[in-house]
Amino acid sequence: MSGATGAGGATGGLAGGPGGTAQQSYGGQTPPPPSAPPTAGGGFSQPTTYAKGQPTPPRGTRAPGQSGGQSRRPGPSAGGGGTGRTRKARLRITKADPWSVMKVSFLLSLAIGVIIIVAAAVLWMTLDGLGVFSSLSGTLKDVTGSGGDSSSAFNLMDYIGFGKVMLFTVLIALVDIVLMTALATLAAFIYNSAAGFTGGIELTLAEED
Repeated sequence: MSGATGAGGATGGLAGGPGGTAQQSYGGQTPPPPSAPPTAGGGFSQPTTYAKGQPTPPRGTRAPGQSGGQSRRPGPSAGGGGTGRTRKARLRITKADPWSVMKVSFLLSLAIGVIIIVAAAVLWMTLDGLGVFSSLSGTLKDVTGSGGDSSSAFNLMDYIGFGKVMLFTVLIALVDIVLMTALATLAAFIYNSAAGFTGGIELTLAEED
């Protein structure tokens, strides 16, 4: 009888209540209390639940009855109607490279020389087509009185013919190329010497936003 009583007490202790079962599962320790729900002021916001068939509000708006922080205000638009600012920068030219100046001046003078040659050729052809040279030759023959004698007649085309005009124009273009290149390079040396004493030419550059 004592053995049956002991077995019954042990069975009653194991199947006692829920507290006894919880203590057996946690090894005799009390379970931790459930965490408190996050508050509206801090942490994560509470999830919004909707009833079945209830329309959901558009994105960016809060559901009715939902409490939370302050609503976001739209920031100022990037393309506002404000006046643009003008940024200015003051720069100073303290040195000019003579080699680069010589190359640029040579190319510019070469272009000018070609333009002079082409312009002279076009001008001569235009005047010859209009009959300017023939009328001038006839006028000079009448003035000098050598209209009948062809051997001693003054011929203007011997002096202003196309070949002689073009030869004279090419010589002028070559002289122009040499002089402009030399003068520009010399001007770069002179500017560098003057900039060493005065600091150079100061420029103000403006950039609009």
